[in-house]
Amino acid sequence: MSVWVLIAWALLALILSVLLTAATRPNSFRVERALHIESHPEQVHGFIHDFHRWTAWSPWEKLDPSMQRSYSGEPAGKGAVYAWSGNGKAGAGRMEITDSNPERITIRIEFFKPFAACNTVEFSMVPQDGGTQVTWAMFGPSPFISRLMGLVFNMDKMIGRDFEAGLANLRSAVAQVPATP
Repeated sequence: MSVWVLIAWALLALILSVLLTAATRPNSFRVERALHIESHPEQVHGFIHDFHRWTAWSPWEKLDPSMQRSYSGEPAGKGAVYAWSGNGKAGAGRMEITDSNPERITIRIEFFKPFAACNTVEFSMVPQDGGTQVTWAMFGPSPFISRLMGLVFNMDKMIGRDFEAGLANLRSAVAQVPATP
């Protein structure tokens, strides 16, 4: 057997191994981070359920200074829609609040660029120690290509880092607003 045939077999075995490993990974994902904010849940809720206020705290708002934004539907809360289109880092997509109450906000998020995806974002706000424990989560399906990419890129760390920065920004933004009685 020639060296080239052995190399071809080894390469084929490697490719199959990678594909099989990706196929055994979970077919859904969840990324979640939490932070305590020294403010009432209602104040925190106000910054999240109004997409117009996301520019004050969202970690992705600063990725492209010339990002195009549009707002439609309700001004805030259930039915509010925010769409964006920016450079390669910001990508393009659309968010719609599907549920909003003082304890939880649920958002349907669609990414158009750089990759198409549709996921759910959830913010929960639980009163705790005179403030609010805010949890930011995103979850959804993990198609095969995502599972394959997950062998190289740790999505939890990548997205989680953005969630941590966003929650810290949210804490700062909320702290700048006088507390309501």
